[in-house]
Amino acid sequence: MAIESPRPWFQPLEGIHGPAVDVSAPAIERVPTGVADFDHLSNGIPTGSVVLLAGESGAGHLEFALTSAAHVMLHYDDPDLHEFYLGSSPGPYVYPKGVAYVSLSRSRDQVMQEIRAAFHRSYPETLDRHLAFHDLSPTYFADSVVPSDWAAVRRPFLAELPASETAPGAGSALHALATALDAAGPGNVVIVDSLTDLLVRRSIDTDELLTLVKGLRRRAKGWGGVVYLLLTRGVAPAATEQAIYDSVDGVLSFAWTSSPTHSHRQRSMLVEKFLSVLTRIPPEYQGRFVIRILPNTGLVTTQYERI
Repeated sequence: MAIESPRPWFQPLEGIHGPAVDVSAPAIERVPTGVADFDHLSNGIPTGSVVLLAGESGAGHLEFALTSAAHVMLHYDDPDLHEFYLGSSPGPYVYPKGVAYVSLSRSRDQVMQEIRAAFHRSYPETLDRHLAFHDLSPTYFADSVVPSDWAAVRRPFLAELPASETAPGAGSALHALATALDAAGPGNVVIVDSLTDLLVRRSIDTDELLTLVKGLRRRAKGWGGVVYLLLTRGVAPAATEQAIYDSVDGVLSFAWTSSPTHSHRQRSMLVEKFLSVLTRIPPEYQGRFVIRILPNTGLVTTQYERI
């Protein structure tokens, strides 16, 4: 009995059954990252994505999150300036309505002072208008040697405590983080600073942290924004890092690199994992993005290197 050999599959573009199929049309809503060249290649990322920004210290993962938040918020403040920063990104996009910054160990004043020192004044001014800051320091340092005054959060007299500090079981940093994310997540760009703080505390169970990240990935799909989780590489064991990678939608990896032909080191970004992004980036660009961080433009990509 003759067996017909398999035929290569193809997508019919024209046919008698109807009009051409637009295979390039996005199937789901997407948000821009605010990094123009990256958005031009990837057309942004799906709404509800949980993205791990993992990198060597100072390699650019925090700067990526801050650049993304500031550039996306410019959509509301100055559409013309927003178009300048987004370049020729095709879109159309869904725009988060605000920025939620969840910090385990740093205060709002610390974060904003660092942004003012690093970027043009338009960045801190834009973020300050749209930023909701969630300081979890009191809970994070509660069972440590740090004096309570060091981790105190300044509030107006008789101000109401946030839900993350009054809820039953709020003594757990993971519980406080989950509560803050549930309140801050819907419709926003969320920056969690950072998973590193959690991984270096012996009192925090790694398995529980991984479960929280998996639950966040499920929950965030209905929020319509994007969640950036910051992680400094090399702090946790390799197996734990890999487990975190497997628990999120996408992983952007940042590193310092050097070249025999250059006398200086440079920052680079690699898309390690992101199904809905990698399939859209042309094969010739699926390498390492060389990045620069400038006061006036934030994080930008300058070229691509095959690896």
